[in-house]
Amino acid sequence: MSFVPFLQAAGQGASNAQGQLPSLIITVVAMIAIFYFFLIRPQKKKEAEAKNMLANLKKGDKVVTIGGVYGTVFAVKDKTIVLKVDDNAKIEFSKNAISGLASVVDADPKAAKAKEEPKAVKEESKAELSDTQAPAEENKAPAKKRTTKKEAK
Repeated sequence: MSFVPFLQAAGQGASNAQGQLPSLIITVVAMIAIFYFFLIRPQKKKEAEAKNMLANLKKGDKVVTIGGVYGTVFAVKDKTIVLKVDDNAKIEFSKNAISGLASVVDADPKAAKAKEEPKAVKEESKAELSDTQAPAEENKAPAKKRTTKKEAK
């Protein structure tokens, strides 16, 4: 048996691998570009907006925390913010706990749609119930009294 065909096949495999190298590099570069433009860049932009918002907070701004507490900025310190949540209630939060301005959070169309959706579903279900229950009650025949054998005699 001769080893020449095996050596020729191995040489052809190496040349095919060298021919595929440029397409592999282009694919990897394209994937890195996609990750950068769709994941990394927007995240950095949001982070910069959040830092800018926190740096520009002043007394009287209405904010919401990451826990959902709405309040008015009473005092701004280096690393913390004091929020007035009621007439006599003031709470101190870390600046990182501030999610955003209350007016911006409330203006979010996704949040507004989520608030409206359950009301619409409840109204629809009430309408369906009233439509299905009313005819059923009208069509009910009076209940027949069951008689036993002893009563029949």
